[in-house]
Amino acid sequence: MTSAAPRRYRRCMALEHFDWEVGDVLVLNLTGAITLGPGTREFRQLIADTLEGGRKNILLNMAEVYYIDSSGLGELVAAYTAATRRGGNLKLMKLTQRVQDVVQLTKVYRIFEVFNDEDSALRSFLGAAPPDPPPGTPPAGPAA
Repeated sequence: MTSAAPRRYRRCMALEHFDWEVGDVLVLNLTGAITLGPGTREFRQLIADTLEGGRKNILLNMAEVYYIDSSGLGELVAAYTAATRRGGNLKLMKLTQRVQDVVQLTKVYRIFEVFNDEDSALRSFLGAAPPDPPPGTPPAGPAA
């Protein structure tokens, strides 16, 4: 009698989102995992579509992101850079404990402003000066 290896149930859920606008801030509520493969591809496309649509200030609600890997962290940093280059900003809120642990362990928290609630996060966009342009960007000259 041969015994078959036990089967494991693996939950594979694509990254899902819905959004809403508050002033000039687009809040993206993310659900799922941001991991190498479909998760990072979907996230990258979501950010590209958002920026191409003219939305520069993005607040990512991460309350339902149950896992992020190094590729996902890389995509977060790339999204931040893309928003900054367009004169906007990208901020995070409501990190799950698991995601918060990864962000702290990798020290990615040094790049992002992270908030525990939506009100504080939205207020931070109101008083925020535009972020410094990426290195190599020529300074803006006086208006003619």
